[in-house]
Amino acid sequence: MIETFLAPENRVFSVCLSLMLLLGALELLGALFGAGLSDLLEGFLPEQDFGLAHDNALNQFFGWLKIDQVPALISLIVFLLEFSLIGFSAQTWAHQLTGGWASAWLVVPPVLLLTFPILRISLAGLGKVMPKDETTAVSEDSLIGRVAVVTLGVARVGAAAEAKVKDQHGYSHYLLVEPDLPEIEFSQGQAVLLVSRQSAVYKAIPAEHPSLL
Repeated sequence: MIETFLAPENRVFSVCLSLMLLLGALELLGALFGAGLSDLLEGFLPEQDFGLAHDNALNQFFGWLKIDQVPALISLIVFLLEFSLIGFSAQTWAHQLTGGWASAWLVVPPVLLLTFPILRISLAGLGKVMPKDETTAVSEDSLIGRVAVVTLGVARVGAAAEAKVKDQHGYSHYLLVEPDLPEIEFSQGQAVLLVSRQSAVYKAIPAEHPSLL
């Protein structure tokens, strides 16, 4: 086991597994003190520009992965765990067949492709069982009718931007919005009213009463 972990050909999997254990430990310690990494990420990550608001293909890919159904940190931890375990399994199988470790350049691409569908299944399952508190668990459609504020990018039809909205419990959610009508667009800081949802993107119109926030 140690030989597998330390082999240079397995370094990428060893690093991912180590990072997963570190993040999990930090989250557990933080949760004991009432401030886990998930809480920090909720306030920090959405302010970063990951290009999601301008890349519809990437939006669709993350939507397919169900990555929006669980906290970002949990998604990352699950990905690192599954990627590393599948990678170690593939290398162990290769070692048994050939007596040596396969090149990481040959192993990583198929392992990554195999990880994505497994990750999708895992996140979909976690999304169904994680919200234990009915007072804080909300459905995506329950956000329709609420006022959101565009936080990143400019929203046009076919090019969604990121927005922040609060649910009935006062918790913030970050989502993708685009105008419901083709002749309008939303700039950063603008208040919009969510009127419908299509997959991972919410349709919105200008909010006439931003004070509803």
